[in-house]
Amino acid sequence: MIDQVTVDKVLETANSQIVEVVSDYVTLRRRGINYLGNCPFHNEKTPSFTVSPHKGIFKCFGCGEGGNALNFVMKHDQLSFVDAIKYLGKKFNIHIEEEEYSPEQLKQKNERESMMVLSEFAGHFFGKNLTETDEGKSVGLSYFRSRGFRDDIIEKFQLGYSPEQRDAFTKEALKQGYKLEYLEKTGLTIVRDNYQADRFRGRVMFPIHSLAGKVIAFGGRILKNDKKTAKYLNSPESDIYHKSRVLYGIYHAKQEITRQDRCYLVEGYTDVLSFHQAGINNVVASSGTALTSDQIRLIARFTKNITIIYDGDPAGLKASLRGIDLVLAEGMNVKILLLPDGEDPDTFAKERNEEQLTQYIEEHQQDFIKFKTSLLLADAQNDPIKKAQLIQDIVRSISIIPDRITQSVYVKECSTLLKVDERVLMQETGKLQKKKLEEEFRRNAPRPSNEPPPEIFNQPSSAPTSQQTPNVAVNPLELEEREILRFLVKFGERPVNPDEEQKVSVGQYILHELKQDDLLSANPSYNKMMEAYDAAIGTSDITALKFFVNNSDPELSKLASDLIGKEHDLSRIHSKFGVVTHAEEKLPELVPKIVMELKWKKVKLVIKEKRQQLQQMEASGNMDGLMELMQELTTWQQVLAHISKELGGRTIV
Repeated sequence: MIDQVTVDKVLETANSQIVEVVSDYVTLRRRGINYLGNCPFHNEKTPSFTVSPHKGIFKCFGCGEGGNALNFVMKHDQLSFVDAIKYLGKKFNIHIEEEEYSPEQLKQKNERESMMVLSEFAGHFFGKNLTETDEGKSVGLSYFRSRGFRDDIIEKFQLGYSPEQRDAFTKEALKQGYKLEYLEKTGLTIVRDNYQADRFRGRVMFPIHSLAGKVIAFGGRILKNDKKTAKYLNSPESDIYHKSRVLYGIYHAKQEITRQDRCYLVEGYTDVLSFHQAGINNVVASSGTALTSDQIRLIARFTKNITIIYDGDPAGLKASLRGIDLVLAEGMNVKILLLPDGEDPDTFAKERNEEQLTQYIEEHQQDFIKFKTSLLLADAQNDPIKKAQLIQDIVRSISIIPDRITQSVYVKECSTLLKVDERVLMQETGKLQKKKLEEEFRRNAPRPSNEPPPEIFNQPSSAPTSQQTPNVAVNPLELEEREILRFLVKFGERPVNPDEEQKVSVGQYILHELKQDDLLSANPSYNKMMEAYDAAIGTSDITALKFFVNNSDPELSKLASDLIGKEHDLSRIHSKFGVVTHAEEKLPELVPKIVMELKWKKVKLVIKEKRQQLQQMEASGNMDGLMELMQELTTWQQVLAHISKELGGRTIV
């Protein structure tokens, strides 16, 4: 639907600005010529996620994810290729023209995309009803203003109002062509037999945004005093909304969280609104649900420092204790702010300006050890049994912390506060950790299998990520093939020998040498890369690095990113020829040698196989076959001797 010229323009622009693209989601810090941060695709305590602006790629050396800017957006926001192009086009002000969808094409639209479009429509509908209808103004808008919210905050968070009429929204959505199937799946409409009704009728609306700023769900607050009706109502779980993985306000807070290197966590929608209105933007809410590990990891993408702000009532005290251990387990630096009794973040923020609120938080937030100790000591008083339970509770929290140094600091502080021998606390912490490790070992222990081991030859293998040992058991030529592919990606269009009259490029040389000896890989991804490049150079002049990194096929882009992810990815070859400042200076030597090394290894494997066959024939007494096989073996040994001579009498390992 989008022409290739536009796609290429978006890709080129986005990849040249990949740091800006990724920074919308991940806190990046400069490290030499690259940028480093915590990977958004898996839970990690030590940053291994690297963005290379001059290569236009990202690469995680922990989980192996990699690719270009487009791949990142598609993976992170679970977008289709077309939607990711649209997102990047909008971000970089690139006009994208596309044909009108035909009814048939519209029907084939992905279900998830349809739900996203419907949710956006619902957000506009509720927002328009709030500000442009008499009912919305008199009921919804007057409520927000009575709570003290300014118009700019109402607009910023796209607040809205759902009319009291039973099916006002449903009727309008159906009229605009949206399907009842998706109205039901998003939870916007309740459907029972012939009964259809708006889920949120008569409520003020709080749209819930994804990290990319798209409306994915809603929270609605009823304005009537009806004890039989829930005060707050949220969208049900759907393909586009998982409440345990979402934080209210994260889209509006992420940049400020990164800038301040701290996140404030509150409970409700209006708490977030009031903090923003006071001038503090690095705040998110768990939307009334119990805090989850996924929500904490979402915050961890932008900062390791979190202050949890609780109401100063008994329920708030219990909630604080439940949430602390989860945050500690994710390696976060957590502080607790318990507000005065009778206060909540909403009312508390309304009574203070930005400076006053910030100062109060700084002065009253407590380290979790001090907070938990003071809280539990007050309950234990002079009861020795309760005090012992208190100590065990705090030690349990300390044992959850993944970093050993942080653990030791907290043990020392706990020892001082509770007047307990530090060695005793360390022993108890060690016992709990040992028990946890044993449980994990039992849970993850491999189960016995009767399946035979994999064959050595002709078995596909996945491209190894950097944290894995290359799968040489499945593909014994893995290391050599990856080395050749690195040269193809980095230097494909460069001449092997610029001094020759008829210049042959690195890519042409590699393809010719592998084709003539029929050297297919056991790894289908490697063959796919070769075939794609072979087809591309037959139609136009291309730059290999750009061709692979900007490739719309995520598999090729990810593999290319994996191959060039390390700055010193040619060190294995270079070490045999001395230090090489620029690999291209040694292409006439390096390229033939890495190809020859692959052939040498392949011949060694063939000879090994022939020798095994020879032993079997000797045992069986098949003299005719034995003589023929010995001749073959002699020929292969001559080939090996020739290749070894070409390699200078030794191999490159």
